Amino acid sequence: MTGPEPGTVGPGPDRNRGRASPESSPPSPTGPADPDITDPGDEPIRVTTLELFFDLVFAFTLTQLADLLVHHLSLRGALEVLLVFGVLWWMYGGYAWLTNARAPVRTADRLLLLVGMGGFLICGLAIPHGFGPGDTETRVALGVGYLIVVLVHTALFYRVNRNIVRVAPFNVTGALLVIGAGFTPTPASYLVWAAAVAVQWLSPLIISPGGRFDIRPAHFAERHGALVIVALGESVAAVGVGAAPAGVTFAVALAALLGLALSAVLWWVYFGDGDDERAEQAIAATEQSRRAGLALSIYYSHIPILLGVVTLAAGAFLTIGNPARAHAGREALAVGGGAALFLAGSAWFRWALQIRPIALRLAGAGFALATAALGAAVSVEAQFAVLLAGIVVMLAAERRASARDRAAAGR
Repeated sequence: MTGPEPGTVGPGPDRNRGRASPESSPPSPTGPADPDITDPGDEPIRVTTLELFFDLVFAFTLTQLADLLVHHLSLRGALEVLLVFGVLWWMYGGYAWLTNARAPVRTADRLLLLVGMGGFLICGLAIPHGFGPGDTETRVALGVGYLIVVLVHTALFYRVNRNIVRVAPFNVTGALLVIGAGFTPTPASYLVWAAAVAVQWLSPLIISPGGRFDIRPAHFAERHGALVIVALGESVAAVGVGAAPAGVTFAVALAALLGLALSAVLWWVYFGDGDDERAEQAIAATEQSRRAGLALSIYYSHIPILLGVVTLAAGAFLTIGNPARAHAGREALAVGGGAALFLAGSAWFRWALQIRPIALRLAGAGFALATAALGAAVSVEAQFAVLLAGIVVMLAAERRASARDRAAAGR
């Protein structure tokens, strides 16, 4: 795996360049490595507004997962969130790779993408009752919505790259297992869900994507960064929804502002030092045959990042409306644990890109988790304030360490 040198940032592609039309993109001089691939060349495409619309619909499923955690803040609830997120995130990635291969500018592509969005919407609506006993219709609806997502993705991708037929059987099997889980008694349904996750997530070990799917660096990095922005926006919404019923007292306003500041500093963790741009540069510097492997590493690192946002949103909803008092340990753990997951995911992201320092991010994750004791013993404001201060110190230390590395490299 190749990538940028630790602590360096090269001159990335010009972000003001126009979007290339699929019809006008010149073919690669050497032609595609596989006759089943429609070679996109290296012409940059940007994230379209329809893709951002798609991300907003997917973000609804993240909101529903946070709501599931709010009502079932337990190990069982966490397991349910992991299982549902596992299948949904896999197919979100599938659509990101799809639009990375060809922008949805044709009418037929746009209409099919809207149908896929409808499938995600059905999944989101069914999430709160996706595991409940006696609600077979809703549980099956979640699986049917997911099957729609899978079939639309397969049909769209086949128009661009026929190698999708190697992957589609795993995706369809996963969807059928989710439908089957709807008919399975609740305890056993967890095993069926786990099988659905395993079938899809282990498929790259059977069908290697290397050399079969090309990656456009600018679009890939921009698309995942856009989703992180949308997800953080959902966490801010959770702060507002949690605070609203209590009325705007000084304590509520203070807790809400601290919650907003925490979301902002997590934005800084991901975007403030240009890690998203470094991802683009790292992919661009990697040989085409190896880009898929690096892209998968980047894609996997977003799992704890997004789960961290979901967990933090649930914790903020449960605590901010009841400020100035100690909270139950599990509620404070959701706040600290959510931030810890986000920081750990960002460390994984940096590791994939060979960006230093990483140890400070991991130390920050441990610190964030430890603040749960403060929230349980004192108040949510105290936890938010200390957590916020700790991450700011971490970012300052990272910047100083990076400056030292650049100075040493210059000498």
